[in-house]
Amino acid sequence: MGRPLIAIVGRPNVGKSMLFNRIAGRRLSIVEDTPGVTRDRLYAVSDWNGREFALVDTGGIEPSADDEILLFIREQAMLAIDFADVVVFVADIKAGVTAADQDIARLLLRSGKPVVLAVNKMDSTGPENPDIYDFYSLGLGEPIAVSAAHGHGTGDLLDACERSFPPRGESESVDDAVRVAVIGKPNVGKSSLVNAILGENRVIVSDVAGTTRDAVNTDFENETGRYVFIDTAGIRRKSKVDGRLERFSVLRAHMAIERADVCLVVLDAAAGVTEQDTKVAGLAHEAGKASVIVANKWDLVEKDHRTMDIARDAIKRDLSFMAYSPTLFISALTGQRVGRIFELINYVNGQALTRVSTGSLNDALADAVARMQPPSDKGRRLKIYYMTQAGVRPPTFVCFCNDSKLFHFSYKRYIENRIRSVFGLEGTPVRLIVRQKDRDQ
Repeated sequence: MGRPLIAIVGRPNVGKSMLFNRIAGRRLSIVEDTPGVTRDRLYAVSDWNGREFALVDTGGIEPSADDEILLFIREQAMLAIDFADVVVFVADIKAGVTAADQDIARLLLRSGKPVVLAVNKMDSTGPENPDIYDFYSLGLGEPIAVSAAHGHGTGDLLDACERSFPPRGESESVDDAVRVAVIGKPNVGKSSLVNAILGENRVIVSDVAGTTRDAVNTDFENETGRYVFIDTAGIRRKSKVDGRLERFSVLRAHMAIERADVCLVVLDAAAGVTEQDTKVAGLAHEAGKASVIVANKWDLVEKDHRTMDIARDAIKRDLSFMAYSPTLFISALTGQRVGRIFELINYVNGQALTRVSTGSLNDALADAVARMQPPSDKGRRLKIYYMTQAGVRPPTFVCFCNDSKLFHFSYKRYIENRIRSVFGLEGTPVRLIVRQKDRDQ
């Protein structure tokens, strides 16, 4: 599901973080010439040959480590390998093949995951260092010479990774189970909600914020369909993420969102929408995930006949960028309206898979243009030639025009809103891509 995931692993001080930064295209990971600097995995999204993929940086693996921190780093790396579609094993040409490299190679072979062997610090542009052939002894296939410092060989490395990516379109899998990520800030009742849905205590429930450290997958089936519920650790604002374990939990939550079809964005109905709630919801929106806003702890709210309408309007206002998502007021403690969650999951998942015929789409476009003239600048007016749908999850539309610079953000938003008004698409983001097309093309 989602983007293919590449995990970068290796022993300490072989240049994993520098390679991560080189591939990600920006300086995201701390780079320092000291073993063990990368304590926590980092996550980024990049693309190669038009294919988006996710990238995870890990701390250095010490196979025989017994220090608590080193063991924790090793555990993180192993979980990254479990999640990954492809593993890039980074070795160091200057150090040669070490005993630790051999131990890690055996570990990777046992994992059964596709592995691409990158031999780093091949910085010279002259004849290839013959020492690279020693790395065939690791049994991981042909070593690829790279220089994270200068960028040499990274194209060959990504070509090798791409060959092991799942086929395009696998997100529309024959597996009919809907993957649902339950996300939110700490202590809003995510684990209680999962337990209420499943009808049993499958995940730990505690009043202490941050009890859930891992993203826990639970299969579930009822008369409405098959589901995989992912209960994630609460996502705190970065300034509050102090411990290594906390950072690890946040990253698991990010990865859970990437792998999900639908996100349940859980809020505390009694507290209202906070700044951190908007950031958590924004992760689902930016990832293009169909979402349901779940206002939990409704039993704690004093109510009259207008309370729910007022609360719903406040949520729509505070989460205006996700005004397309339905809101459900529940109590995980009492079970109030929990059963309706399945109906809404199926609904927004179906909306995210909507396909619109090109004819119907362009009829709607013509109507939108007739209602509001496209903008102009210095006597040159935007002309929209036609529109077509490029994909689903989320529904993605491509608009061809005479000058993409004239396609102002506000008019783009107007077209998106007109598409929603005609075709619904409730509960899912809509992507509108603008392409410039010369008249003679």
